[in-house]
Amino acid sequence: MSTETSHIHAEGEAHEDTMTKSRIVKVALILSLITGIEFVFALYLAPTYKSIHHIVNPIYICLTLVKAFYIVAFFMHLKFEKSYLIYAIVVPTLFIIGLILVLTNESHHWFDVRFLLGLM
Repeated sequence: MSTETSHIHAEGEAHEDTMTKSRIVKVALILSLITGIEFVFALYLAPTYKSIHHIVNPIYICLTLVKAFYIVAFFMHLKFEKSYLIYAIVVPTLFIIGLILVLTNESHHWFDVRFLLGLM
């Protein structure tokens, strides 16, 4: 960061594009809360209630993605970067996630075909 963006005003206010101690604590608390919720889902809800297993996994994945956003945005300082740099990271990541979803769907198709033909 340049000295201009990390400079603190004489009144004690920080620029909105810097990480202050209160912002670090706030993000750490949010990450701790999300981690606690994930533990409840993974260690209590999923093993106890087998009938909601198909609901627990997508919720767990969404919570993990929210945690990843907070880590990348605040602790890797991506939130404070220029928009073209953000797009250079976000667009390929979305492309890779889409590719994984398409390939997962394709693998299920071939698994079903092999199962119907009696090859498994």
